Amino acid sequence: MQDRPSPLANRVRCDGAILADPARGLLTGNRGGRLHDARYTIVRRQASRRWICCALSFKDRRRQVMGAGYTELFFLDEVVALSAGHRPCFECRRPAALAFSAALGGLRADAIDRRLSQQRGIARRMQAEALPDGAVVRVGDADLALCGDNALPLALSGYGDATPRPSGPVAVLTPATTLQALCNGYRPIWHESAGLTRA
Repeated sequence: MQDRPSPLANRVRCDGAILADPARGLLTGNRGGRLHDARYTIVRRQASRRWICCALSFKDRRRQVMGAGYTELFFLDEVVALSAGHRPCFECRRPAALAFSAALGGLRADAIDRRLSQQRGIARRMQAEALPDGAVVRVGDADLALCGDNALPLALSGYGDATPRPSGPVAVLTPATTLQALCNGYRPIWHESAGLTRA
């Protein structure tokens, strides 16, 4: 491989796009394999339908980012990862994965992955008032995470100042399966810039 660019294109936005950005986040993850070429350029969107979000560290494992095996991706927080179509990893985030599964009636990982693979990247119009906390919507050019009566503008580096939750129909980025889990009580990890206490 040639010299590594900096920053690498491994930062995931809430709509699933992968960008080069130096911002740090709370979670890593992958899309089932290697997405980059020898020039560290992202050349495909996914390697499989298994898109997961993982802990930044697990059992002292050390990996070379964008090495030979798979492409490590990074997320501001779990709200962003879920909106992009990822789910909690059953190995390094087992309690979260089990809670996510339980919020979907005990659905197994393969079934969750099948559902999410059909729903990723498809914005649907729904009533903002009916959406759970942790849902991400797009209003105009702004991506907003909903929390209580507020909407938090999203950037790769964190959340902006809260604005009132929109009303009426909005474009929802979060996949329908994930919305179901959020409605049924799954509580995602929020970045500290959201001003919330982590669960």
